[in-house]
Amino acid sequence: MACNDEWQVAGRRKGAARRGKQTSNPNLDSQQVSDCKPDKQKIINAMNELRGENFWMDFLSERLPFNPSGSTEQNGDVSLQHCVCYGLGHFASCVSARYQLAMLLLLLEMLQIPLGMLTENEEGKRAVYQPTLFYLMHCGKALYNNLLWRNWTPQMLKKICIIGNSFHGIQERMLQREFERDYSFLSNIISVCDETSLPCSPRFLDVFNDTALIQFPLENLNKLPESIWTELSEPLYQHCQDLEIIQKEKKS
Repeated sequence: MACNDEWQVAGRRKGAARRGKQTSNPNLDSQQVSDCKPDKQKIINAMNELRGENFWMDFLSERLPFNPSGSTEQNGDVSLQHCVCYGLGHFASCVSARYQLAMLLLLLEMLQIPLGMLTENEEGKRAVYQPTLFYLMHCGKALYNNLLWRNWTPQMLKKICIIGNSFHGIQERMLQREFERDYSFLSNIISVCDETSLPCSPRFLDVFNDTALIQFPLENLNKLPESIWTELSEPLYQHCQDLEIIQKEKKS
């Protein structure tokens, strides 16, 4: 999502298979770059607007484990090292997605950490080995559940911070028996996660509604019975009619 040196338009990879006759348009690349410039300016404008909303940046800087000096240590805890973003909408045409992207860019600027690259549809099943921030704005329930499943040990979960949908909000909008049956990892962790609603001014309620900072303190995780950590079956969602995520095609 960048033009020229900073914002690049993604194109066909070298060596990509070609089938049949290919129709080329010599004006396509220049048109893409031209179209990208106003998108970049809109995002910059959105970032500047959010900078004026100091309350949310102050809120996050007080609660996220990071060190402005760039050191990996902060108050005895290891600072965030990576950021992963799933589910961001089409920011060129969607105003809400544009502000969500602007907030992500401001977070990366504040935390001084890189954004992890996704090479395939992970379905949220990314293992965490270093402290990582997951930016999951308005993502499907299965994505959160998959992320928890893939890191289902206290030592791995304590490395995860999430900015995304309120877990308690998800629970309130579901029948409890379906919540426990279909999203068991969410259901099992909700009583011990540390969830704080993101403060938001009225003008941005449509963008950041139901958004929370969610963390998993080790002292809370250790309160759960040992038996809960032995349930490692991968979620299949056989009873879910509307899964809210795109699943990878199963190999035959």
